[in-house]
Amino acid sequence: MASHIVSGVLAQESILPVRVTQAPVMDGVLDDSMWQELLPYGHFIQQFPSDSIAALGDTQLKMGYDDENIYIGIFCKSIGNNFVVTSLKRDFSFRSQDNIAIVFDTYADNNNAFAFGINAYGARREALVSNGGQKREDFQVSWDNKWQGEAYIGDDYWSAEMIIPLKSIRFEAGSKEWNFNAYRNDTQLNEHTVYSSVPRNRLIVDLNYPAKIIWNEPLNDPGPNISLIPYLIGGATRDYEEVPKSSVNTQFNAGFDAKIGVTTGLNLDLTVNPDFSQVEVDEQVTNLDRFEIYFPEKRQFFLENADLFGSFGLSRVNPFFSRRIGVALDTVTGQNIQNAIRYGARLSGKINDRLRIGLLNMQSAPVESNGLPGFNYTVATLQQQVFDRSNISFILVNKQAINKDDYLGDYNAFNRVAGLEYRLVSADNKWRGKTFYHRVFSPDAKVNPYTQGATIEYQQRRFRLEWAHNVVGYGYDAEVGFVPRNDYLLMSPEAQLFFYPKSGIINTHSLNLDTRWFLQMGNDGNALVTRFDKSESQIELKWEATFLNTSRADVTITRSYLFLLNDFDPTRIQADGIVLPAGSEYYYNDVKLNYTSDQRQLFSFLIEPQVGQLYNGTRKTVNGNFTYRIQPYGSIGINYAYNDIRLADPFVPAKIWLVGPKIDLTFAKNVFFTTFIQYNNQLENMNVNARLQWRFAPVSDFFIVYTDNYITEFGFDQLSVRNRGIVAKFTYWLNL
Repeated sequence: MASHIVSGVLAQESILPVRVTQAPVMDGVLDDSMWQELLPYGHFIQQFPSDSIAALGDTQLKMGYDDENIYIGIFCKSIGNNFVVTSLKRDFSFRSQDNIAIVFDTYADNNNAFAFGINAYGARREALVSNGGQKREDFQVSWDNKWQGEAYIGDDYWSAEMIIPLKSIRFEAGSKEWNFNAYRNDTQLNEHTVYSSVPRNRLIVDLNYPAKIIWNEPLNDPGPNISLIPYLIGGATRDYEEVPKSSVNTQFNAGFDAKIGVTTGLNLDLTVNPDFSQVEVDEQVTNLDRFEIYFPEKRQFFLENADLFGSFGLSRVNPFFSRRIGVALDTVTGQNIQNAIRYGARLSGKINDRLRIGLLNMQSAPVESNGLPGFNYTVATLQQQVFDRSNISFILVNKQAINKDDYLGDYNAFNRVAGLEYRLVSADNKWRGKTFYHRVFSPDAKVNPYTQGATIEYQQRRFRLEWAHNVVGYGYDAEVGFVPRNDYLLMSPEAQLFFYPKSGIINTHSLNLDTRWFLQMGNDGNALVTRFDKSESQIELKWEATFLNTSRADVTITRSYLFLLNDFDPTRIQADGIVLPAGSEYYYNDVKLNYTSDQRQLFSFLIEPQVGQLYNGTRKTVNGNFTYRIQPYGSIGINYAYNDIRLADPFVPAKIWLVGPKIDLTFAKNVFFTTFIQYNNQLENMNVNARLQWRFAPVSDFFIVYTDNYITEFGFDQLSVRNRGIVAKFTYWLNL
């Protein structure tokens, strides 16, 4: 099979799908007459442990299509049939089991793609890839869609069949060429392989190293694509902390989502009275920092083309964070509370092969008991591709209070952000970066209501260099964004060296020097600093290694400086008035280790100890998890975090525990049970969340979700109920 060099790596021959007249029987066995007539494509290349030799285990792909579907036959050769599968649940992890993924970059823009994966037992996952697949968070497995897949295990191989409806993906009608790649994990041969070579210092899903799919005739519009997903929900809750004691509150509700394919590249999502009670709970973390912690979006409605809305700015200064919708700030307690969404619409996708648009409008309900008005949220974005792979993007965000004068809360009538960005990706994928300017418009105008930033990264096989800076003005209070701090200038140069040993137990390792310098702008009225005083810095030296058995380790040494602008209790458990005072400054050092074991084993673990100084005292920390796999039915594990914080008098020693046992069982490929228990003595709370899911039809589910919260203020000897509830939810996906 012919191959050629693209950007210094090996690119495989283009795949030429054949039009078929009969669909295969979905059993994972490639014995249908259709498969015998299709040409096999193979010669996969290693990405791990090497990226310059042919795969040890043969993988072959066959691809056909008709007016409605793409048909993919997969044959995965190995050295036995001791295949590893962690569970039968959807959305499994790539690194821990035998599986293969197919990636379609339907607009060949090296920026966005659809991924469909299947493991050796036939469990499936699908994902959206954004931002070129450069970071792990660019791979979004929470996305769900309709398609079919089955697998079969033979003596020294496994095979699979996929049927992917053209309606489940977005593409330009009449297109003749897509970018494509496929990647496989073979646990017995201990190799990750790809159809088109990806360097091993890049993520395996990097979209900048594709092969091609060339259709022998232009793809037509597959016809009307309208899906209706109604839900019914019933439940009961009780708050045991209410005075006087509350009775059981029952809930019965209904609503629906709809997905409408306006064109083959443009999708309209609608939601009326949405409910997200079945969404998996966030894993709690111990917070010793001064700022808000980021949790990713998991709600289906917000996921497709999420990068169009959420990839502006930087991770710590983002003008739009979808988790702000459906949440409001209680003006009495200062805590976040639920703010029910009444309806929403979201239009997103491609206008043509170089222009993407996103429009979102959502309406939340008022919270009468807290004096909160309803809010309307509108977001508009444009992304125009320029040159080969770069783009210019624009965003407008508007949060508008509805009938504000009817409510007593202290809220702005509106909060708006407008922003412009240029994102650079060079043709050879060596240069990447962005520059942006965003500005807030609000009745409560403050000085410097803007942010400006830039990053530029140059990466070769042996090294990587990066510069980043960000100015966040005092007035940049983007209420629908994620901006945990403001009024500062950040400068952050970084350098990394990569090493590829030819022998020994280490496969690859790197040495990284990362520095961060925070200067205060001096506009927040804090008399402790003047303009451009340094308030914080970190110098971080990190060694990372990946071993031949797929385990990973790193060691990080950090030198920190901090000037406190406000009083602060990092433990959050001291008596009132016991704080580190504003105006104090600290120099401290610490060392952190991290080791992730071989995920292919029945027992696997992560351990992350950290020791050193913290502010004016010391810190001893150990985080991690243990997991035992019950193949192929699931796993039993526990997440843990322990911090022993000893600050100078008058602070009392703080021993902060966060323990989270988790049971994840799959009784079949359509029945899943998860129980997650989280005990957090920093919050004086123990939470139990149990979820039973029955997928009785494609993307159609029945859920039972039980939640229970306990007060642990005086330890487990006096455990008392805080609140509890149970919910049953029924959803059904209808194709109209």
